[in-house]
Amino acid sequence: MDCFASDSVIYFTSVKRTLFDPLTISARSAASCWLQGLEIEEIINMRKITRRSFLTAAAACGAAAALSACGGSSASSAAASSVASSTAASASAAADGQKFTVGICQLVQHAALDAATQGFEDALTASFGENVTFDFQNAQGDSATCATIANGFVSSGVALIMANATPALQAAQAATNTIPILGTSVTEYGVALGLDNFSGTVGGNVSGTSDLAPLDQQADMIVEWMPDAKKVGLLYCSAEANSQYQVDEVQKYLEAKGVTATQYAFSDSNDLSSVCQKAADENDALYVPTDNTVAANTGIVDGICRPAKKPVFAGEEGICSGCGVATLSISYYDLGYTTGEMAVKILNGESDISTMPIEYTDVTKKYNKAVCDDLGLTAPEGYVEIEA
Repeated sequence: MDCFASDSVIYFTSVKRTLFDPLTISARSAASCWLQGLEIEEIINMRKITRRSFLTAAAACGAAAALSACGGSSASSAAASSVASSTAASASAAADGQKFTVGICQLVQHAALDAATQGFEDALTASFGENVTFDFQNAQGDSATCATIANGFVSSGVALIMANATPALQAAQAATNTIPILGTSVTEYGVALGLDNFSGTVGGNVSGTSDLAPLDQQADMIVEWMPDAKKVGLLYCSAEANSQYQVDEVQKYLEAKGVTATQYAFSDSNDLSSVCQKAADENDALYVPTDNTVAANTGIVDGICRPAKKPVFAGEEGICSGCGVATLSISYYDLGYTTGEMAVKILNGESDISTMPIEYTDVTKKYNKAVCDDLGLTAPEGYVEIEA
């Protein structure tokens, strides 16, 4: 919009229709505020408004801005108001049988994330049927592509974003503080989003589900299978914050049990093979967290560790199926379905995402029979064979 004034009138050119939000407009911008506050259908090419009308509206706008400032932080209030407005609009749309478009940003294609996406879509389809459509985007393992996808969802005005894996969640949060975001296949939200003193609820426009299996129990699992192991290598991608978190914690628990645990970080799939080879050469066994890069490249790990007779213990079933001996497994389909049920509540207006805690799922002890047979290992009591 452009404007200029003469002695008696103020001229405006090219004004777009907008909605006024007093939480985001300062009294200093009274003229602009007045324009945004009115539902102006079209004011194009030198329409005239008297100075008196302009000043009256500007004064009213300034008062509204002052009142909103008394309520606390304008930035946080504006974000909260926008999230509430988005939720209310979704609830109204659901009641009217209107259609939703839900954006799905999945970091990379592999069995676990694919299952989570399928569960998510199934839950929403079960509730909304043909009234929900999905804009599914695969970032091909690239964090920068996640950001591009998330920004595209914001531009297209999706009703909700599902972020599948930590980099996808980080990109979505950076892209919007108004559109509801649900994460899944995210291990620890406090680590992923840089939250101090995270207590289980993110707040704002973010919530979701976690694939975290208790890390102390994962250390116990390694010792249960390999009681004589002296050295364990922790293999992970340094680009994944939650992978770093997991190996830090498992290292702590293993060392408390008298096991030497060493971290072996690779930057991407290009150096996975060399780093994995070094870890296999220097340790009695390996541990891999819920790492997306390994999950997409289990053949590399299996091709090195199985011939070398080095057991791999995995943070999730998909990795274990590809290269591991044992895992504390969760169902990623169920995890995604739970995320979808959360989305239904948000879109129906039944729940406020800012108060929704992160949800978790139960774990099951599982083992890979084929790898165990090749390595001459017998599963301890209580482990269930992974189905081929």
